[in-house]
Amino acid sequence: MKKTGLKKYTAVIGAAMLALSLAACGSSKEETTAADTAAADTTAADTSAAETTEGAEGGSSRLDAILDAGVITMATSPDFAPYEFEDVSSGETTYAGADIELGKYIAEKLGVELQIEAMDFNACQGAVSMGSVDMSISGFAYTEERAENMGISDGYNISDEGQGIIVLKERADELSNAEAFSGLTLAVQNASLQQQLRNEQLPDSKEEIVTSLNDGVMMLITGKIDGLICAVPTAEQYCVNYPELAVSEWKFDYQSQGTRILVPKGEDELLEAINEIIAEVNESGIYQEWVDEGIELATSLGLETN
Repeated sequence: MKKTGLKKYTAVIGAAMLALSLAACGSSKEETTAADTAAADTTAADTSAAETTEGAEGGSSRLDAILDAGVITMATSPDFAPYEFEDVSSGETTYAGADIELGKYIAEKLGVELQIEAMDFNACQGAVSMGSVDMSISGFAYTEERAENMGISDGYNISDEGQGIIVLKERADELSNAEAFSGLTLAVQNASLQQQLRNEQLPDSKEEIVTSLNDGVMMLITGKIDGLICAVPTAEQYCVNYPELAVSEWKFDYQSQGTRILVPKGEDELLEAINEIIAEVNESGIYQEWVDEGIELATSLGLETN
């Protein structure tokens, strides 16, 4: 890792709305929700992005620019507890969750401050693709489209439970095989892994784009869609919160590669540094501790967890 070294860490939170579209990749967490909550310090965000761009143009890498500026910018869509969510209990909006802690940990290891920019899920990808942020941590899975347009980190929070479909419990027996979903409307988030899987493995179904999984659940309960595609652990948690729902017995053919961090394309030094830190996180098991803490905090705030 180049020019790393521990300095005292100060978490700096700044939120900014961006209305960006994902270049060459489409558009939304596995969502597009909580961007609409952000307000903020766009001047600092623009300054950081400008400093990073100038550094890159001068021949140094984005990692060099981050270390020189003493700040790393992180885009996130804070609508997915316990991984990234808003905490307004103090009267001010701050951000919490396992992915937020991971961002703080990366900043600490690099010896810089963390600046969080809140936006919707699709805008996070667009911000990375355009290079206006240094990284995005927001529950991203690996997809070939993302790999073509952005740098993708090694995996963390790896699960073997796969991807499935939430349906109404009263229809669970009926919707237990791929053929049963033919002609039915399934909700996905734009530019998500789930959208890709539906296109490839259930092409005879109809697609409904939702801005967030919570929106998808409400549409399912009210009969506006027939199913909601998401990761099985998330699906199971929704079924705990909403007893009228169930997870279909049929699952997508998909092997989890873990959650990923996105960085601008070609920033190999930054990606290498982040991968070294992810390896430490995976080895220590600390990410699960952050998840547990996120669940406890989100529950205390009355938020549903995924």
